Amino acid sequence: MVGLAQTLVSQAQNTPRDFLQLHNAARREVGVGPLKWDRTLEAYAKDYAKQRSGECELVHSGGPYGENIHWGYGGGYTDVKAAMKFWLDEKQSYDYDSNCCMFRKECLHYTQIVWRNSKRLGCASAACPDEREFFTCNYDPPGNFHGECTSGFGFSYKVHRNK
Repeated sequence: MVGLAQTLVSQAQNTPRDFLQLHNAARREVGVGPLKWDRTLEAYAKDYAKQRSGECELVHSGGPYGENIHWGYGGGYTDVKAAMKFWLDEKQSYDYDSNCCMFRKECLHYTQIVWRNSKRLGCASAACPDEREFFTCNYDPPGNFHGECTSGFGFSYKVHRNK
């Protein structure tokens, strides 16, 4: 399961290194091993970002990978950082007791980023005609399976914290 997101961003460079460093920093915080950049996933993400760039709608690819998508518009923000911040801010909606998103809260972007079993990452962005930027990150193996919110998360030191 994946989610949709929107926020303000600027038109800055989006490099594989930017995406990978921010993902792996979030994973380190919860004791999960790093993702590795995957050129197949990057090509998939580039293809899909290019397809979406015409109208920039937040529609998932329906492909075989885990996926976070996002669009941003406007000034003042570094685009990769703003997209990642939006996804990572969902951490506050994660319930450590149940290993699930809090009731009526969105946290699936965040959980996909830190999903323990995901090992490979590929991301891309594409400019849209109306000055928006479309972002997509793909994860393999995918995470966030329906009905499995207790498996795969990497919060062992927090999930099993002393009460």
